[in-house]
Amino acid sequence: MEGNLTQIKFILLGITDRPHVQTPLFVLFLLIYIVTFVGNIGIVTLVRVSPSLHTPMYFFLTHFAFTDICYSTVISPRMLADLLAEDKTISLTGCMMQFLIFAFFGSAECHLLAMMAYDRHVAICHPLLYVTIISSRVCWQLIASSYLFAFLSAIIYTSCVFGGYFCGPNHIDHFFCDVVPVLKLVCSDTHSSEMVIFAFVTINVVGAVVLILLSYISIIRTVLRMCSAQSKARAFHTCASHLMTVALFFGTAFFMYLQPPSSHRSLDKVVSIFYTTVTPMLNPFIYSLRNKEVKEALNKCTRRVFNHWQHRRVLSFRI
Repeated sequence: MEGNLTQIKFILLGITDRPHVQTPLFVLFLLIYIVTFVGNIGIVTLVRVSPSLHTPMYFFLTHFAFTDICYSTVISPRMLADLLAEDKTISLTGCMMQFLIFAFFGSAECHLLAMMAYDRHVAICHPLLYVTIISSRVCWQLIASSYLFAFLSAIIYTSCVFGGYFCGPNHIDHFFCDVVPVLKLVCSDTHSSEMVIFAFVTINVVGAVVLILLSYISIIRTVLRMCSAQSKARAFHTCASHLMTVALFFGTAFFMYLQPPSSHRSLDKVVSIFYTTVTPMLNPFIYSLRNKEVKEALNKCTRRVFNHWQHRRVLSFRI
């Protein structure tokens, strides 16, 4: 395997081989990446500087935005470079590292979405115990366990995908090193690796979905028992952003990773583009445009910056 690591190189075939659409696609995905980066950095910064957002819900949201940034960054810059470059080779080590980081942050997002659902469950179903149950210490423990389990999962995924013997074709029919296109190049038997990957994806994805479903079943039962229509609307509105994010993330994850390898089609590239570039871009808008607290904090922060700028301008005129 040591010889493999130093000698083998792969060629990423990318999104398309049509030269006339590569430049427009480069411009489009560059804009998407810039919006993704600025939007998620904006969410992290806003939560940090706004005391009203110093709650467990937004603590988890900052980590979710951070994983979105990293998740997108490990894919988009390489994809953008390949759209314009003639040489699209990537070393085996580079391919392994890209997949490892991608798998790590992808797994972490599954756990974070489940934690955010649990946070909403406690806030709505046990409001009087919320501060005790979701304490600062518990938040950090949940985040640490999320990253730890995601790292262990990513190590196992990477070992399964790259643990075989590469001896033949080296063209990866994708724009990044993903499970299915890389496994197609392995010369040795991959059945056991596929079963292990499927099992751990099931644990990560299905486990998180089950926790989210149980949380929302409990939330719905609690909300239906509320007497006030206003309280019901407020509770559902609190969960709306999270539910939209869950639908976007897990919808594509189920399509891509919980189907047999033989079922994968050319549509997979489109779905991969959606969950690696588009979804991380949409998440900041979902949480800002549909969240009253975030919009109020953003307005206060904007006014504060404007007033500070105006004050400095007045002082400069006096001087």
